[in-house]
Amino acid sequence: MTLGGLLVRIGAGLAVIAALALALWIYARGWAPGRDQYPIQGLTISADNGPVDWGTLAAQGADLAYIRAADAADRRDPAFAANWRGARAAGLRYGALLEFSPCRLASDQATQFMTTVPRDNAALPPVIRLAFTPACTARPGRDMLLSELNTLVNLVESHAGKTVVLNVTEDFDKAYDIGSGINRTLWLDGNFFPPDYASRPWVMWTASDMRHIDGVDGPVRWNVVTP
Repeated sequence: MTLGGLLVRIGAGLAVIAALALALWIYARGWAPGRDQYPIQGLTISADNGPVDWGTLAAQGADLAYIRAADAADRRDPAFAANWRGARAAGLRYGALLEFSPCRLASDQATQFMTTVPRDNAALPPVIRLAFTPACTARPGRDMLLSELNTLVNLVESHAGKTVVLNVTEDFDKAYDIGSGINRTLWLDGNFFPPDYASRPWVMWTASDMRHIDGVDGPVRWNVVTP
């Protein structure tokens, strides 16, 4: 085979690979678990997603929305109030999410939550998200972390009047075994495949963090609830 012929074959092969990659990317952008398996589905929203058209989201099949109240850097989400009102007005079920940080006192994080999230009997149980972030490199011992987390859980539950849900990433759970340390409902992450990394069964699952849906720009974390 001549050099020219070899280059043509290589070019054709690369074109096929690129086409397959594009097809997979397009599929991933629109994928969600079947409603026959998971009838209740929704998304996580924060100021990072920009303006939200809540009516369009509801029309696209979002049943519920968890709205970030404060991030792991201990900053209130500037879009929280608008998103809270928007989700409620659109008829979605809605709840508040707090990103936990090992670098902040639990009492300070609870204060951020309580001064941001109104008391609302119609709201879903509050969520505390446990994930490592670049903003915090601290890795306290398990006993210390569970103690602080228990304090945060108790304060948030007292304010909300509901038992919290813990949204735990795989690396965080491997480091601290949250499932066996705190007896609360678990929400786990795992693109496309149901997660199995915690010591107890999950009730919610982030099935994709790359879904695109009309009503909000960019990818969103798409979540489902066990039937």
